[in-house]
Amino acid sequence: MATQIIPLDKLALRTLKRTRELFLHNTIDPPTEDRPSKKLKISAKILSEYKDIEPQAPKGTTKTRKNALDIKKVAPQIAPDQSLTTNLPDKTVKKKVEVKGVHKYPSTPGVVLGDETDANEEDDNVQQIIQELPHTKPKSTTSFGLVEYKQAAGIAERMLAPSELHRPPTVFHKPKWHAPWELHRVIVGHLGWVRSIAVDPSNDWFCTGSADRTIKIWDLATGELKVTLTGHINAIRGLQVSNTSPYIFSAGEDKMVKCWDLEYNKVIRQYHGHLSGVFCCTLHPTINVLVTGGRDSTARVWDIRTKAQIHCLTGHTTTVWSVAAQATDPQIITGSADKTVKLWDLAAGKVMATLTNHKKSVRAVLIHPEEYTFASGAADNIKKWKCPQGQFLNNISGHKAVVNSLALNPDNVFVSGADDGTMYFWDWKTGYNFQREETKVQPGSLESEAGIFDTKFDITGTRLITAEADKTVKIWRQNPNATPETHPITWRPNRSSTKY
Repeated sequence: MATQIIPLDKLALRTLKRTRELFLHNTIDPPTEDRPSKKLKISAKILSEYKDIEPQAPKGTTKTRKNALDIKKVAPQIAPDQSLTTNLPDKTVKKKVEVKGVHKYPSTPGVVLGDETDANEEDDNVQQIIQELPHTKPKSTTSFGLVEYKQAAGIAERMLAPSELHRPPTVFHKPKWHAPWELHRVIVGHLGWVRSIAVDPSNDWFCTGSADRTIKIWDLATGELKVTLTGHINAIRGLQVSNTSPYIFSAGEDKMVKCWDLEYNKVIRQYHGHLSGVFCCTLHPTINVLVTGGRDSTARVWDIRTKAQIHCLTGHTTTVWSVAAQATDPQIITGSADKTVKLWDLAAGKVMATLTNHKKSVRAVLIHPEEYTFASGAADNIKKWKCPQGQFLNNISGHKAVVNSLALNPDNVFVSGADDGTMYFWDWKTGYNFQREETKVQPGSLESEAGIFDTKFDITGTRLITAEADKTVKIWRQNPNATPETHPITWRPNRSSTKY
């Protein structure tokens, strides 16, 4: 049997009927009027509306009206937990109180009544209530009928003058013109995803680490393979070349951190301590310190010579994707999959600040070599920060993908590489995106393998090297024939940029 659905209006009427039957003993006659409640309601309204009104004496006299009484003698103060009681006769008040006058504003606390103000108290009950209201003295010497609106309403106190509301206009700097970048060379040799890149300080060669467990050293000018280093048993995720010694440092998913001597092309030191895969590494620019981060949610500081662990920087709740170091505080900056960026005090081994503005995993951190600023890249935004406290500067928005790497050259060309194979070229100062490039996979690879895992500029900043998911290494350079006339700047200031 189908259930009958009752309309909502019938259900509402039925509910009203049951409520009436429950609370009324007589369902035929309407409920009687509660006169004490009505009297209390009227007295409360009048008291709240006219309690600050004081009748003034006529001009030239100093006497007050005979009907004005002292509030301390007549109208006792009513505590918040007590009910209002007013001596009212039994008859119901039916007539309204009309206040007329020359005052500019309506009857609010602070209205002062004078001779030209007429209160038509047409009812004895209302007359008695008004006479028992408290007296207030006018706070200014202005003519009667005017209102001290600032103190009465409390609104004008928060209103500023037009001169105080004036703010200096926001200055938008026009971006510097940069030549567009184009693909120059494709290097093939790895048998797995290329995950990391490091460039030699002499700018003669660069090395790449891959998921095929090898490190390959390439000639930067010709792209020829020089040396292949083997020793890891899993993918190599981080590479660094020392500025002071012929060493390469590598970090892999096999929990190992190795130091390679290029004079003998073999491992001379290993740094043990990570409990899981190591995803990033960096060298301190001034002291012999190596910093690594990995899946065990820690960043570890190593003495290069003694292989001793100096600090274990704990605080992240999940994988540390990226790490960067500089000579001034904060000397170590880490980005993690817990959506935070942490600034570390290297001497104390403790966190200085935790930046929580990102809403997605932070996979890349880059320190500007001159400005004392740094950037962090995630899937939601690329954010710029100011050292040493990590003060937020602005967003560089537009790269709608998982940003895996960030790179910057001396000409302030800022590059972000993403998981979907897109590269965005920005002007560092203004955040202007002057070029968007999409990499092309090599023949025989899947379209889904168009991913960029790492990007590095060479020492001169004229060549860009990318490590990609199609097992290739690509070298990009600026278009030598481009001019500001052939590739003009189409820039408009973003006035609605997010400030967090």
